[in-house]
Amino acid sequence: MRRGGWRRAIIGLLAAVLVVCNLPPPVGAEQSLGTKLKQFFEPTPPPKKRKTSTTRKKTTPTPSPSPKEKGTPEPSPKKKSIASKKNSTASPTPEPSETPKPKHSPSPSPSPRKKKKASPTPESSETPSPSPSATPKASRSPEESPSPSTSPKKSQAPGATLSAEEIAGIEEYAPEVRKVVDAALALTTRSLSYKYGSADPDSGGLDCSGFVYFVLTENGVKDVPRDASGQYSWVRKAGKFQAVISRSDDTFELDELKPGDLLFWTGTYAVEKDPPITHTMIYLGREKKTRQRIMVGASDGRVFHGESRYGVGVFDFKVSRSGAVQDGRTPTFVGYGRIPGL
Repeated sequence: MRRGGWRRAIIGLLAAVLVVCNLPPPVGAEQSLGTKLKQFFEPTPPPKKRKTSTTRKKTTPTPSPSPKEKGTPEPSPKKKSIASKKNSTASPTPEPSETPKPKHSPSPSPSPRKKKKASPTPESSETPSPSPSATPKASRSPEESPSPSTSPKKSQAPGATLSAEEIAGIEEYAPEVRKVVDAALALTTRSLSYKYGSADPDSGGLDCSGFVYFVLTENGVKDVPRDASGQYSWVRKAGKFQAVISRSDDTFELDELKPGDLLFWTGTYAVEKDPPITHTMIYLGREKKTRQRIMVGASDGRVFHGESRYGVGVFDFKVSRSGAVQDGRTPTFVGYGRIPGL
């Protein structure tokens, strides 16, 4: 073989070795021949090797977490994505943290304002103790207690009423007295309550002295005082008063008692007036059926035919009283007198 042929053969072998080893060609080698040999001997990678390379990438282990992340290990992004894909394909329900509350779920706890409205205020939860000013009312007699109440108590019936024909000897009464009696009996038919401080039946009730004041002024009697103490002094000054000291219903001190006379009591409730007269009514005479003395006016507890009555009505008239009232006070009948100017 010629010298030039051996040289070419050696260069071809070297080029083949370089191609197989993937080494750059030596300086001075023929680039054109090496390139040709490289293209000739270099195999084209099959497509299967690319798939295996991708599988290798998929199965490559995830890097170990850094020391900061060791405390709270988390799954790799690929596993999380796979798990999320599985969850998404399994059910469209979002994660519990993102689950919206149902429409009919119980309402959240009320705000502080709602709590204040729902919880009872100190004013409603605590019952205020009675003030000292209420003590006189509590100690007053239930008969003529100056309570503003206008509704009858459960244990008391409304005021009783009678017609003039049910009074014994009514036909013999003087015309002026008959007018007073008829006007008083007319008020008993209006279902009026006992209303402290009232002298007007249109308000729904009257107190004892208001009843007397209204009846007398409506029948032309002038200068009638408004309260019981004033009416007592008015009768005393006119010289027409008869004191009663006895506690007996058959006392001779009642012999001069006439229909139309004013009746006076003390001690039915605490009063600082002088004289301390606390209750007044109008004497009617005797009931035809029972022959018992009766009177008319406004009261909060006096009786008629043994039954406690409330408001404007007809009541039994008795001097004696059974039982004492609070604080040792007993309602006491002090006397009667003619109506001045009648």
